[in-house]
Amino acid sequence: MTSELTAGTEFETVAEFRSQLVAWLDSHDLTPPPGDHSLDAHQAQHARVLKELYDAGWMRWGWPESAGGLGGPMILRAIVGEEVVGRRLDDPGPYSMLEVLTPTMIDYARPELAAEMVPRLLSGQETWCQGFSEPGSGSDLASLATRAEQRNSTGDWVINGQKVWTSFAQYAKRCVLLTRTGPGHSGITAFFVDMDSPGVDVRPLRTMHGVDEFCEVYFDDVVVPADRMLGNPGDGWQLAMDLLPYERSTCFWQRIAYLYSRFDALVGEVKNLGHSVDSELGETYLALHMLRCRSRATQLRLADGNKLGPDTSIDKVLLAGAEQQLYDSTRDLLPSVIELDDTEWRTEYLYSRAATIYGGTAEVQRNIIARRLLDLGKE
Repeated sequence: MTSELTAGTEFETVAEFRSQLVAWLDSHDLTPPPGDHSLDAHQAQHARVLKELYDAGWMRWGWPESAGGLGGPMILRAIVGEEVVGRRLDDPGPYSMLEVLTPTMIDYARPELAAEMVPRLLSGQETWCQGFSEPGSGSDLASLATRAEQRNSTGDWVINGQKVWTSFAQYAKRCVLLTRTGPGHSGITAFFVDMDSPGVDVRPLRTMHGVDEFCEVYFDDVVVPADRMLGNPGDGWQLAMDLLPYERSTCFWQRIAYLYSRFDALVGEVKNLGHSVDSELGETYLALHMLRCRSRATQLRLADGNKLGPDTSIDKVLLAGAEQQLYDSTRDLLPSVIELDDTEWRTEYLYSRAATIYGGTAEVQRNIIARRLLDLGKE
């Protein structure tokens, strides 16, 4: 991605920005400490990396000055994420939450609240989570049932309900929470909730890959001030729709960088074994390259101010397929590394099995492509 930058940045081109960022990363050792692969260690590394990047200014580029940023186009954020995650200085999961939740705060929170809170997230001072999915409302988000009711005496809102698959909720200081305040899509309202509020109960979920990043979160008469509403009553559905393009552009771009780094590691290990498997590695590379080309086009469209729509379902299908193909190839080419060895490969292989489920199932995405892009009807 190379283009000229507008006035207001100290870099003339995107290439110059990347070059200086790379030089800074090369001269500042942010490598994770060896040996500890626990979720606690990953979160500590995440906070460390963000603080260093924020203090040096890199994490502030691409965000508006009104929210503590340094301005410049959003493509700068994509480059920072690509370099950081591609070097495996931070995991794509926690890092991607920045790109999902920060634009939401900037677009929907009161300006004073965004100016106060966004720097805390970007600097690693706080972790936030996203309270969308419920036990009966995953891909069908509009059926959510967590209810918010307003107290006439104080104007505060009282929230009751349950969320599930909430990533990193056990570490989160705040939550961007969708609730029901009325019927239908227009009855969904979003709040910015303090996770230490009385009545919030976080329960991590055991997962087969051993990294318990997902949680279920219960809200029992949780009181939220009226000024913590994001947008207006009924804006929650539009907030969720506005969030999706960021999830499927910059977040995907970061994950692709991570997958490329794992592909390089796979190639290195296969070479060390003395194997010649150009065909399978070639097919995996093509899947990753096709995904990257598609994601690059999506990223540039969003950076140019274009509105993204149902066509991002293509990106989601390609990402899930490429990720599973990479780890299927790992299973095939590295004997017993998945079945017997307690390694990162095994953890990542097991996690990749869910790639066609989380963020919208592959079946739902293909239906969207068929109905809304190809006009094939409902049957």
